[in-house]
Amino acid sequence: MSWDGGALGELAVGARLQGLNGEWTVLHSVPIDKYDTDIDHVIVGPTGVFTINTKRHPGARIWLGAHMIMINGQKTDYLRKARAEALQASRRLTAASGAPVTATPIIVLVGIKAITVKQRPSDVIVLRDGELLRWLQAKRRGARVAPEPSLLSVVGMPRTWHANGAAAIETFDASHGAAFASLRRSVGRAAGVRAIWMFGVVIAALLTSAGVLTGAFGN
Repeated sequence: MSWDGGALGELAVGARLQGLNGEWTVLHSVPIDKYDTDIDHVIVGPTGVFTINTKRHPGARIWLGAHMIMINGQKTDYLRKARAEALQASRRLTAASGAPVTATPIIVLVGIKAITVKQRPSDVIVLRDGELLRWLQAKRRGARVAPEPSLLSVVGMPRTWHANGAAAIETFDASHGAAFASLRRSVGRAAGVRAIWMFGVVIAALLTSAGVLTGAFGN
């Protein structure tokens, strides 16, 4: 999966999360610890705390088992990474808020063609992007409880997440998120560069072919 393809998946899920109301706190591209990694989305609301890992695979066929996700027959480590992100979020939110916090990992599949479910993992939620809001808002998973004030007071603070406390965390609000606007621009630039590069490749191939033909006829 290319960088811009992954970014498009993150943008698509971010757009879905606009549908959540004011009961929810939504963070995007949350930097973790001292490393150059992040969690695509962290959300806190009346049905829990969740980390979201987006995976965009246009037209792909997915096989889902208790311990594995396969994309077009290829094994992935998506479940392991999702678990690790949720564990990191749980530890950091617990330390910052002073109360136990358990984050549930969610993998959101964007653009897939079909999914075959052999067995669902017991600890990781796997959804298509169109299923996300309905699942988050479902009452069947227990009583709706407002998040603790101590949790809400620290969830958006950079020092909660990152070792140096200086990494920016973009909270989704009415501005639609400056970080996502920047991400869109970056994706657009990448697509433009790729289009120019491909055009050059095609022209070079045509010129090469024309040279070969000219040489053949010249002989």
